[in-house]
Amino acid sequence: MSQTSIVEFVRELYQTNEFIPLHAPRFDGNEQNYVLETIQSTFVSSVGKFVDEFEKKIENYTGSAKAVATVNGTAALHASLYMAGVQSGDFVITQALTFVATCNALYHMGAEPIFVDVSPVSLGLCPKAVDEFLTKHAILTDTGCMHKQTKRPIRAVVPMHTFGHPVELDELIAVCRKWNLTLVEDAAESLGSFYKGKHTGTLGDFGAVSFNGNKIITTGGGGMVLCKTVELGAHTKHVTTTAKVPHPYEFYHDEAGFNYRMPNLNAALGCAQMEVLEQYLIQKRELANHYQDFFAKGDFKFVVEPEYAKSNYWLNAVICPSAQARDALLKETNESGVMTRPIWQLMHRLPMFKNAPRGELTQSEHIEMHLINLPSSPI
Repeated sequence: MSQTSIVEFVRELYQTNEFIPLHAPRFDGNEQNYVLETIQSTFVSSVGKFVDEFEKKIENYTGSAKAVATVNGTAALHASLYMAGVQSGDFVITQALTFVATCNALYHMGAEPIFVDVSPVSLGLCPKAVDEFLTKHAILTDTGCMHKQTKRPIRAVVPMHTFGHPVELDELIAVCRKWNLTLVEDAAESLGSFYKGKHTGTLGDFGAVSFNGNKIITTGGGGMVLCKTVELGAHTKHVTTTAKVPHPYEFYHDEAGFNYRMPNLNAALGCAQMEVLEQYLIQKRELANHYQDFFAKGDFKFVVEPEYAKSNYWLNAVICPSAQARDALLKETNESGVMTRPIWQLMHRLPMFKNAPRGELTQSEHIEMHLINLPSSPI
């Protein structure tokens, strides 16, 4: 397969000779109307009807007991980890094959990641690898799971649903129960993805969703915490809105909170985007099918959803037969105005996480050197 043929194929899909981005936002519905309504109401900041409406739309769509809007996805993950009881000095198991925001949230809590390998099925955290790491490096005590060497607590497990493909959640939940760990889902990329009929982010105690400009729907900047119970959701909402106790005029805050509130302007955009989400999911699945057919023959392997899941195909990806083929494809496409990208550098290669404990990362290292993301805007 020639790189030029891939360029021609993508241009035919998008029917343009102009620059083709990796994933661009689209505004096909009521975005302008709702944002203008917000401006005319003067409620453009953290108070306004669209924040409540957006949270309710996400609850209804995902089946979450309570959804709490935040200013971005990292804030949603930080709040989720805080609510899960992660503290300074704790370890949290996650994948090295992730976007840096996953680990940044831990860093700013004073917690430290433990990097474990991913599954070739999902490209997300591998339950078997997690259990093997814990069996070798952890013990269960009266106070919970402890890292043998450092005697520090291992508090939680954070899988990331890579490119919208759900991880093996039943198996991860079983490992978490075995080792007394809390499951927090980094569902930043997986709005519209379902694991055995249940929406990602709703099987753990908490899930964090992102609405950045490059996600399947966007609020410009924004995130959402998906909470397992109404009670956890109420506390999360309280903590993320400066922990202010309701009163007609007094300012009283009963705990240290965060100012992670989503502005009403952003929520208005989100409400309009939710109205077209199903349309985008259909179009993105159609695009993925085209890519799968194109790569059906040859040495390039298109990444498909796991059998147990229905993915949103947020970013389409292909595994190249070699690192050299990957580099050649990146060069050819980008020089031709078709935006492609390699996957992120593994987290332990970054200076701030280079000393973090880790298990064998064979799959992660292979994917790092062979995977390319393809243009994935809805067609």
